[in-house]
Amino acid sequence: MARVLTAYLKRSDVPARSSLQQAIDRLPFALTLDHDYAPFKTDGYLPCALDGEDSGFDLRFADCPALRNDGRDVMMTFKWGGDPREEAAALAVCAALATAFGAIVQRDGVALSPDHMLEQAKGALV
Repeated sequence: MARVLTAYLKRSDVPARSSLQQAIDRLPFALTLDHDYAPFKTDGYLPCALDGEDSGFDLRFADCPALRNDGRDVMMTFKWGGDPREEAAALAVCAALATAFGAIVQRDGVALSPDHMLEQAKGALV
């Protein structure tokens, strides 16, 4: 399975760090984004803390006007290495994006529900 998640959002719905952190705080994970997160500026590894331990993932923003027909014109791509905490962190952030900001999140071209992403995140930590 690819270690990539893609979230599609409307440009106006891409959250600032504080709004995204508030959405993450409503999830059953102790995940804190690094203060370096900045919409459309973050381009590479984004550190975070998961249950007090270092984690993170690669995050990239891209325009995608030709890819979608529903107004979602921004693509956020999340990639991670072999550390299961990285996968759990990426899944939790994507679940927050889907729940609070209307993102459509896909893995291998298949849309994932927020509940499914949270289950996968929990499973990655077992």
